[in-house]
Formats: sequence, C-alpha cells, structure tokens
Amino acid sequence: MAVEIDFSGKVVAVTGGARGVGAGIVTRFLEAGAEVEICGRTAPEELPVVDGRKPVFAQVDVRDPEQVAAWIEAITSRLGRLDVVVNNAGGAPYADFATASPRFHEKISAINFLATAYVCQAAYEALKASRGSIVNISSISARRPSPGTAVYGAAKAAVESLTGSIAVEWAPDVRVNAISCGIVATPGSEDHYGSPEQRAAVAATIPRGVFATPEEVGDACVLLASPLAAHVTGAVLAVDGGGEWPAFLQHTPNK
Repeated sequence: MAVEIDFSGKVVAVTGGARGVGAGIVTRFLEAGAEVEICGRTAPEELPVVDGRKPVFAQVDVRDPEQVAAWIEAITSRLGRLDVVVNNAGGAPYADFATASPRFHEKISAINFLATAYVCQAAYEALKASRGSIVNISSISARRPSPGTAVYGAAKAAVESLTGSIAVEWAPDVRVNAISCGIVATPGSEDHYGSPEQRAAVAATIPRGVFATPEEVGDACVLLASPLAAHVTGAVLAVDGGGEWPAFLQHTPNK
C-alpha cells in the first residue's frame, strides 16, 4: 500500500507565505490538497499557484496581537475550521550587536519570537477543536553562534523553548513542533552570501553539499503536520543537510 499525505478538506495558515521559504511551504500544502491562508505586511505581486489554486492573502502585521487574532477569527468564521498553523514569518539583516539600536533589537525580537507566540495563542482554540498542529520555523542560529544576527539567533532559541513548553501544555489536543532550518536557497540568500562562487564555498561546508530548497522545508512541514507524525510533538527537526562540517576536519590527516 502506498503511503500518501492528503490534506484535502484541511485548512492551513502560513505566516509570511508569499515568497522565499514561505512560498515553498505553501506550495507543498497546496499540492497535498489543503486550503491555504497566508498573511504578510504587504500584498505580494504574485502568489504560489498549484493547478490553478492559490492561497488566500490577508494583510496582517504578525507583531500586532490584535491583527493576528482578527486574522485567525476571519479564517475560522469563513472556512469553519483551522487544522495547521506554520509560523514562518521572520528574518534579520546583518547588524553589529554592539552598535545596533535598542529599537532594532526590539523589532527583531518581535518578528522572530513574539509574533510566533501571538499566532500560537490566537490559534489555540481552533486547533484544539480540530486536533490540529503547529509547525514553528526555527534556525540553526538558535543552537550555534550567530555573529551579525545575534538577537535573531536568541529569538529562534526562544521559539524552540516555546515549542517544547506548549507542546506539553497543550497535549494531547494540539501537537507543536519546530523545524531548524539550515541555509535555504532564496533570493535573500543570494544577497546575503554573495556571488555564485561565494555561495558554492558556503555550500561546501554543508555535508550534503547544497543549500536546501524552500520546497524541501515545505516537505518537512507537511510531514510534521500529517498523521504520519501523530506521535511527534515538542520536537525540533533539523532540515540542514547535516549541519556543518566540524572545523577540525580541515586539519586532520585522514580527512
């Protein structure tokens, strides 16, 4: 018997789902048959499309708990249910920690941690009713030094801590997991890591030898949200191609 993941009749909400990693996540849920709702601060020029089906976009600043609550209420009022929430919105530009302004640190903390907390809290009752699940998008920066994006890394560590805590608090009604992303090939990664030659040098530090695609992150989200992961909650799944080669291997004779 073939194993299939079918989200037909299910409603999935993805924050920041119009581009980059979010678009890959949305694409995979659309391919699995889900009705997908997304949000962002600005309306995108285009949306992911699968067989003529698109997500529904709402203009929401996920750093504002009132806007978040209104968005979740609008989804459940219109569609009658909510089955999966993916907290994908986030990111951070490079900034020197010592000289960045307090306001900058506040904004990075808000989009990368508080927004996730607000969405989880707002979606709880709907997910409890559907016995649904949450997938929080984290980063390898949560568990290793993140120079230049120090507050981003700290915020993602907080997301992973939150994931474990509410997974226990809300069990068995709502499953809560996280994905620890490595480097993903997006237009933003091109800007951050430089020329094709520079990106290839970075990719060489990854055991798998390549950046992840947004769709590969989406595959992991679909898996964690599906019945195939029914006994998985409070977990942080690494989607990072094996992490990073240990630095000492560059200097050992048997490498």
